[in-house]
Amino acid sequence: MTRRAVLSVHPAYRDDIGDLVTRRPVPGPGIENVGAFLFLNHHGPQTYPPNNRGLPFGPHPHRGFETATFILEGELAHTDSAGHESVIGAGGVQWMTAGRGIVHAEVSPADFKRRGGRLEILQLWVNLPARLKMTAPRYVGLQAEGIPAIAAEGATLHLISGDWQGVRGPIESLTGVSLSWAEMQPGASVTFDGLTGRDVFLYAVRGGIEVAGRQVPQFHLAQLGEGESVTIAAAGPALFLFGHADPIPEAVVAHGPFVMNSMEEIRQAFADYQAGKFGVAEIVEG
Repeated sequence: MTRRAVLSVHPAYRDDIGDLVTRRPVPGPGIENVGAFLFLNHHGPQTYPPNNRGLPFGPHPHRGFETATFILEGELAHTDSAGHESVIGAGGVQWMTAGRGIVHAEVSPADFKRRGGRLEILQLWVNLPARLKMTAPRYVGLQAEGIPAIAAEGATLHLISGDWQGVRGPIESLTGVSLSWAEMQPGASVTFDGLTGRDVFLYAVRGGIEVAGRQVPQFHLAQLGEGESVTIAAAGPALFLFGHADPIPEAVVAHGPFVMNSMEEIRQAFADYQAGKFGVAEIVEG
């Protein structure tokens, strides 16, 4: 079995949004995307004081891709123009298919703004092929208890989609994307296989990890070579985000909140949004 090695390591760069600590490993200098994985924002970790303003992501549109949002600490309230509404707590995940167009808001619940607290959130953008870019929008919000937590020799893997060790994640991806995050104790290791020909995404969220003798420090993205499997180890406590997906051999044209295959499609997305075709999302204070 051929194991994947680390070809390069890319640091996340700071790009704070107001008082929200934000790091972005991709896109960044030296790396435009990781195949189907287009964009990652790492918000926090930080502590919000009481009577804070919360997250700044009021209603905004998307088209042509999916977002997977991991709430590691804190809470996230979601509303969208397709009628979905939820508040997801620590350990939960939100998976949204923007498809042909959606407007959504991602804000802090009123109670979090009153009392404050810890917050750490990851949002990953995953591409859709041309045949699915205009699919109907959908949304799934899962609390921590709805996500399998698989124990494996000093590690706990939280499986969102795809299969691992005979367990299947609760979210069925339109394109067969596998996503998970893992907590590692000192000396632990985790192996993923079935990766031949797949785009593989690996980001060290907390602590450092090691792949095939190469160190991947905290807040760094690992770009991996080809192979059937990858083994991720940790000398100390660590947490990483891992995903794999089939390549999408199509042009990627991204502009603002839209990801399409051509500039003509981007212009059409802006026109459709401005014409009100995406609908409206109301912020629910709750």
